[in-house]
Amino acid sequence: MVIGKKTRRVIAWGGVLLATRVAAQEPPPPPEPLPSPALATDADAVPAGAEPLTLDQLIWRARSRDARVEEARAELRRLEALLRQASWAWFPKFETRVGFGGPVPEARNDGLGGPPTTEASLEGDFNFGRMGVTAFVESTAVLPLFTFGKLEALEDAAREGPRVGRALQTRAEDEAGFQATQAFYGYQLARSGLVQLAETKKRLEAAGEQVRALLDAKSEQVSRMDLYKVGYFRNQLEARQAQAEQGRQLALAAIRLLAGIPEGEPVPVVEVELEPEEEVTPPALEAALSTAEEKRPELVGVAAGVRAREKEVFIRERGFLPDLGLAGFLTLRYTSSATRQRDPFAFDPYNDREAGVGLVARYTFDFPVKQAQLDQSRAELDKLKAQQKLIAAAIRLEVTKVHGELVMALGRARAQSLAEREARRWATAAYGAFDLGTSGTRDMIEAFTALAQASAERAQSWHDVQVARAALARATGAAPLGHE
Repeated sequence: MVIGKKTRRVIAWGGVLLATRVAAQEPPPPPEPLPSPALATDADAVPAGAEPLTLDQLIWRARSRDARVEEARAELRRLEALLRQASWAWFPKFETRVGFGGPVPEARNDGLGGPPTTEASLEGDFNFGRMGVTAFVESTAVLPLFTFGKLEALEDAAREGPRVGRALQTRAEDEAGFQATQAFYGYQLARSGLVQLAETKKRLEAAGEQVRALLDAKSEQVSRMDLYKVGYFRNQLEARQAQAEQGRQLALAAIRLLAGIPEGEPVPVVEVELEPEEEVTPPALEAALSTAEEKRPELVGVAAGVRAREKEVFIRERGFLPDLGLAGFLTLRYTSSATRQRDPFAFDPYNDREAGVGLVARYTFDFPVKQAQLDQSRAELDKLKAQQKLIAAAIRLEVTKVHGELVMALGRARAQSLAEREARRWATAAYGAFDLGTSGTRDMIEAFTALAQASAERAQSWHDVQVARAALARATGAAPLGHE
């Protein structure tokens, strides 16, 4: 019995471990939708009219809704409030006391500091006379006039706070955007693998049916070994399907978390090819390092921190000088059961009205404490400068490492694309020889297995390129992918 071309084709496809795509000039017929719910796409669960998430949208949602970003925003608001507080440090602090109480014993005289005019006004007995109540207001304030630059330095130091806060927010946004990119392309890799595995599974089932039909027909062209091969590869395929589905579900869970999608709602994600249509050209290493030195938020934040520490040292140094200001005071007292004294030399604790302003100097003579605080501030400044150098060196190392990974991944991806092309030619030649009957199923299976591996490695390598591009954008502080 002679095996026809159609029978040989399905046997050849049965040898594929991973799903592949045949050359563009010879595309295979598209597979029919599989009824298995495990291989259903996410679009099946998306309500009508719902738009799938693009990479841009996912990055935007991650950068705006991530909990780390919200925490950084709250810290920025706190630092902005500290700046407002420092801007009003010159405003006088009114220390005010207000009181009302009683009863107060009777205290009467002629109002000129003379002796008591009523018996109840005398002390030393229990005759309190006609008692009353008392009320008072006491207030003091100092308006700084000249502080030898301490107030200006305080405001300058506080002005660096929001710069640090914005740097922290940018770093959190970049980290969230990078993780969103990882999740997006991880989903694309798993989805692409599932689609290709579904195609292969369909052809394996058809190949198994054809082999069984030939065995039932007592054909000498096939044996039970061919049936065992098909069964082996089908089981391998199911294991790969489970792994790919697990990766897809994990990527969807990460996308749900980063995008802030509530539990129970579908997670629609747009389908894109891993290999970009445009030519990928990595920037030169020196250009990447220069961009990182200019835009990396950690460097911006630590530079602002150094300037703030320098202002703190300045304030500690000027702490050995006094503060000059304009002081004012006000005292109002009234007691209903006491005579107000009109003699300016008479003491009147019951009814008092005093107010005045004057120049004051405020200073404390705790020299050892001030010197210790100055030494601490200088040490903190030196420590932060050392950290600045360490951060700069670490960022240069990170950019160099990520840039090298991108270049290596791009070279590997291009090589894998060429390898897949060669494997496709190999598979085509092996199929032609099989079609002519000059080779057996083993050569055909090996060729298509190699094609499957080449296609899988090509997809993985282009996935690594996309992630490496996002990593380089994060390492240099440039705009994330899709936001140029």
